Amino acid sequence: MQGAQVIVLATPVFLLLIAVEWLVGVARARNTYRLADAMNSIGLGIISQVAGVFTRLATIGIYSLVFAHFSLWQLPADAWWVWLLGLLGYDLAYYWLHRAGHRVALLWAAHVVHHQSEDYNLSTALRQTGSGWIAGWIFYLPLAVLGVPPLVFAVVALIDLLYQFWVHTQQVGKLGWFDRWFCSPSNHRAHHAVNERYLDRNYGGILIVWDRIFGTFAEEADAEPCVYGTRSPLRSWNPIWANLQVYAGLVRDSWHTRRWADKLRVWLMPPGWRPADVAARFARPPFELRGWQRFDPPVSPPRLALAVALFCAALGATTVFLWTAHALALPVQVASAAGIVAALWAVGALCEAGRAAGTRLAA
Repeated sequence: MQGAQVIVLATPVFLLLIAVEWLVGVARARNTYRLADAMNSIGLGIISQVAGVFTRLATIGIYSLVFAHFSLWQLPADAWWVWLLGLLGYDLAYYWLHRAGHRVALLWAAHVVHHQSEDYNLSTALRQTGSGWIAGWIFYLPLAVLGVPPLVFAVVALIDLLYQFWVHTQQVGKLGWFDRWFCSPSNHRAHHAVNERYLDRNYGGILIVWDRIFGTFAEEADAEPCVYGTRSPLRSWNPIWANLQVYAGLVRDSWHTRRWADKLRVWLMPPGWRPADVAARFARPPFELRGWQRFDPPVSPPRLALAVALFCAALGATTVFLWTAHALALPVQVASAAGIVAALWAVGALCEAGRAAGTRLAA
C-alpha cells in the first residue's frame, strides 16, 4: 500500500478526533478551535500530502540508493530488533532535523508552516510544510549508511509522524512520569510557544529524552501559559503564502545585502538573523509578547459557508487523488494537484474577505 493511501485511511480518524476534541473543549468552556484557522491548517496538510506525491519517491529513492551502494552492512528487515533500532534511530535523526529546522534559516523556511497557527489543537498537527523535501532527507541518510532497510525506514517514519498527532492538544494536562520520557501534550505545547522561556525547546518526536540529553528541554510552567504562533506572524489564511513567506524574506535579504558572504549566510544563520546593512535599511520592529493579538479577520456567514463547502470539496478531491495518484499519468497528476491547491487558496481568500473592513474598524 502506498504511504499516501495510509494517510487517506487515517484521515477519517484524524477528523473524528478533531471533532471529539472540539466537543470536549466546548463542554469544558475551553474551546481551542476557530473554523478559519482549522481549515487553513488542514488545507496546508493537504498541500503537503499532494506535494509528497511528486517528491516522496525521490527522497525514498535517494535513501534506497545510499542503502544499496554505501551501507556498511545491510540489516535484515524480518528481525524485530532492526525495527526497534530503526524507530529509535529515526527518532534521533528527527530530533536533529527538528532542531536544525529551528536554527538554520533555510530549514526554518520549510518548518515554519507547522508553527504559524496561533491556535493549538489537533488540526495544528496536520499543518505541514510542502517544501520539507528540499533538504530534510539529508538527516536520515546515516540510517541508510548503517544498513536500515528502506522498508523499515518508510514504516518507522510513518509511525513517528502518526504518533505526533495526539500531542497537539490543550485538553490533556501533564502526565507525570510519561512527560519525563516521551513527547507529550505538555512538552509539545511548550515547543510551539513563542514565550522566551519556551523558545526553541522540546524537539523530540516520540522521545523527549533526546532533549534532556542534549540540553534543549523546557517544562511547561503553569505560571506562564503558552502563547502560540511565530515571532514573525503570517497574518494570512493564504496557504501558498504560508509556504513561501520565509523563503521570500530570505530572498529579499540576500538580494539587498552588499556582501557576497552575507548573501549565503542569510540562508544558513538562525531565523531572524539579518546582515547589518539590510537591518539598517529595512528595519523591523522588535518582537513584543505584550499586546499579542491573534489574526482573526471577520467573515460574513455566507462567505464562510461557501468556504466550508469549497474546503469539503477540496478534501474529497484530495482523497480521490491520493488514493489513485500512483496510477495517474503525470499531466493528470499535475492538473489535479493544481486544482486542489487553487481551491484551498480560494478557501483562504473567502476567509480573508472581511480583512480590509476589520482593519478599518480596528483603526
